[in-house]
Amino acid sequence: MEKTCQAYLEQTLCWTSSLLIDRFQSLLHVYGWLVSPWMAKVLVCLEEAGVEYEVVPLSLTNGDHRRPEHLARNPFGQIPVLEDGDLTLYQSHAIARYVLGKHKPELLGLGEGGSVEESAMVDMWVEVETHQYEAAVKPIVWHCLVSQHVGLDRDQGVVDESVEKLRAVLEVYEARLSSAGRYYLAGGDRVSLADLSHVPLMHYFTATEYGGVLGEYPRVKAWWEALLARPSVKKVIAGMPTDFGFGSGNLP
Repeated sequence: MEKTCQAYLEQTLCWTSSLLIDRFQSLLHVYGWLVSPWMAKVLVCLEEAGVEYEVVPLSLTNGDHRRPEHLARNPFGQIPVLEDGDLTLYQSHAIARYVLGKHKPELLGLGEGGSVEESAMVDMWVEVETHQYEAAVKPIVWHCLVSQHVGLDRDQGVVDESVEKLRAVLEVYEARLSSAGRYYLAGGDRVSLADLSHVPLMHYFTATEYGGVLGEYPRVKAWWEALLARPSVKKVIAGMPTDFGFGSGNLP
């Protein structure tokens, strides 16, 4: 009887272990650190798509992204990296498009109610986010939030120039969002990757002393507040302290 019970227990443990391994392997894995704006872009999309995933935390301060095992995932030594079974992807927008294309194509302007034209508009505004918005915001975030923690002097000239560049960008956004019935960048009342990709850097920008600039653009401010109200955004930015972990000592 004892041997029978032991055999049953071993079989049950083996079965349970197999289930746990299968479940782990079936999850999407995202490698990186949570405070990264580019990591956050991917996580917001995963949350919006309702996909189960596992964050595999890497340490920037320990140089995990330069270790051979990570370079095998991304030879450029950057994050985020997504693994979905045998597929490995890097570059945040490529990952975001893959996740949404597979699980929630309407956020790419496709699927039910979408069109080639709307999809192209999503792509266009994602490019605007990268080449216009990010180019203006990133120096502000770096000099106002990050530099003080890494022993570098703040270059106020760069900050002032970037704030003026940002104002010019936000004027374009204000005009776009002021079009009749337009609440989001790509089209009407439907949120898309074009909007969500702005979240991480905007989160950090609004923590600087220049965050009040948004108040000069009422439609942009309303758009940002609508994004902040989304559960996916709330969840992701909860893991993005605006001191990047320097204040708490919880560095990535």
